Amino acid sequence: MTSYRRCSRGAVHIAAGPAAGTLRGTVWLAEQIAQEAEQQHYDPHTIRRQLLEVENARNAGELSEDEAAALERELIARLMEASQRRNPTRRTHE
Repeated sequence: MTSYRRCSRGAVHIAAGPAAGTLRGTVWLAEQIAQEAEQQHYDPHTIRRQLLEVENARNAGELSEDEAAALERELIARLMEASQRRNPTRRTHE
């Protein structure tokens, strides 16, 4: 009976091995994509470029003053968060 259990367990491990490897690969890939997305989301250069785009859209009449102000507040908050993430010991004024 023990040899059957060993064999059975081994067969399950062999059968699940490729699937488990695929799952680990998928999880790793998802983590890498999430990490890259977060880095881009909090990248100061990207945020500054987006602020400039908001200003240009406002000047071109594509955004109202209220829409532009709301976007700018969101981007500035994200820029401050990015700074805080880079310098965790540094505190921002509230």
